[in-house]
Amino acid sequence: MAGVRVKARKESVFAERFGVFAECLLTGVWIAVASLGVVTFPAAFAAGSRHLRRRTGHEGGGRREFVGDFRTAVRGGWVAGLAGWIAVGLVWVDVQAARAGLPGGPFVGAVGLFALIGLVVAGLRAAAVWEPGAAWRALLAEAGRRTVLDPAGSFLLVGGVVLVVCSALLIAPLAVPVLGAVAAAAVAVEERYRRR
Repeated sequence: MAGVRVKARKESVFAERFGVFAECLLTGVWIAVASLGVVTFPAAFAAGSRHLRRRTGHEGGGRREFVGDFRTAVRGGWVAGLAGWIAVGLVWVDVQAARAGLPGGPFVGAVGLFALIGLVVAGLRAAAVWEPGAAWRALLAEAGRRTVLDPAGSFLLVGGVVLVVCSALLIAPLAVPVLGAVAAAAVAVEERYRRR
């Protein structure tokens, strides 16, 4: 029967979507483990986002590719991570000034908090589009523009960060896989913005 072709069996929509969801949870674990170096979070998030882009694009990829991407991203990404922690420290000082009752303290504390939220969203957006060879400074500058020009996507990422924080406060281990869902949200937000 040389003329008979066998059709490849296609996954059901439910199976494909559940597979992506499971991959997000696993990616969250990888991101959390790679972030143990504290300043390595941007690189870990970038590697996780790139892994999810490959997965949703039906390209190959797995733990080895994640590790390779992480090693490449951490070369410049640790500076972005260090800058992020410095920003957190500055906002902490602002909040302490607001709590101490200094004149103008509440206003300065609120501005600092909103600036930190904006920086976090820009950092997530930059990491979501990272590719090997990309300069973090350029990625962050472009992500800052997209953060302002796409408020709907930015608010979605703020919601994702709030979800991670709430998960960590309620059941700390739950925050680990939720990181992968935030990475998937960041990839989706950037893809939506690109197609506009």
